[in-house]
Amino acid sequence: MKKKLVLGTTVAAVLAAGTFGAVSANASAPAADPAAVVKADAGSDNLFQTNHLTIEAATDAAEAVLDAAAKENQRVSVAVVDRNGNTIVTLRGDGAGPQSYESAVKKAYTAVSWNAPTSELVKRLEQAPNLKDIPGTLFLGGGAPVTANGGPIAGIGVAGAPSGDLDEKFARAGVAELAK
Repeated sequence: MKKKLVLGTTVAAVLAAGTFGAVSANASAPAADPAAVVKADAGSDNLFQTNHLTIEAATDAAEAVLDAAAKENQRVSVAVVDRNGNTIVTLRGDGAGPQSYESAVKKAYTAVSWNAPTSELVKRLEQAPNLKDIPGTLFLGGGAPVTANGGPIAGIGVAGAPSGDLDEKFARAGVAELAK
């Protein structure tokens, strides 16, 4: 019995030392030769360029929206999203309702997704009512696309005014700020 215990302990010690040695040797091994690394660069035929708003431009547009709303004593929230619908900036105006923040984001996303003001998209619901079931969208007036070279690059969504028409008017003020 004593021989088996000693033999078992010896085998365990040898295995542990071997594992430690392999890990240590692996950690100190030199990096692979750079020439052996496969290049992952895509060819120019597989790429296209897009335009994006800077955070500064998106913030200027959002502030222009809040200024336009304040001139009419309206409390709104504004969201600016990029071409992919990712939020660049959101501002919740003083006194804006809690629901306005999320609604503004969804209106901006909807406007950029279809490259159309959301008030126009509301009319499309008559022919295709299931459009409203697309996640993340909101088919109410208040969203305006931002374009460059004829293509959508961003969306501005506004929510909180008493009507979608006013929300969209303020969203257009943000688009106008970007055109300056």
